[in-house]
Amino acid sequence: MDTTFKLDHQVFNYRVAAVWIENGHVLLHKQTKESHWALPGGRAQMLENSKACVQRELREELDVEVEAERMLWVTENFFTYDQKKYHELGFYYLVYSKTGEKFYRPEPFFGPEGDHLTYQWIPLEEVCTVNLYPHFLREALQKMPQATEHLILAD
Repeated sequence: MDTTFKLDHQVFNYRVAAVWIENGHVLLHKQTKESHWALPGGRAQMLENSKACVQRELREELDVEVEAERMLWVTENFFTYDQKKYHELGFYYLVYSKTGEKFYRPEPFFGPEGDHLTYQWIPLEEVCTVNLYPHFLREALQKMPQATEHLILAD
């Protein structure tokens, strides 16, 4: 069971995301029909720790084994989407392939789950021009923190 709790017009969400960088590019994904991008990841399940979650999500979405190297950011994110107010707790991990195999490819692609999610490796120097959520990532991905940072974000 995902750790998402919905009320009439409010949603609490516990999300974990992967910061995967190869060849000077970061991996992003989006709902194919949407215009905004996000880091790949997903909702933690009840009784699942955040590190195990990010590894499971990439295994499910991309059929790849990753190692979560370290946590970069913990966020409390408050935003409105689809006429609902969200309170999202986010954990962002720097990850790499466990096998050492390079996963980078220059063109957009779909994962094994189908064409509802589009993935693309975006050059780090172009991230600031992408419609990326949460917005702090457009600058934060340019200068990775040396220690985990806690951020409170609000629309």
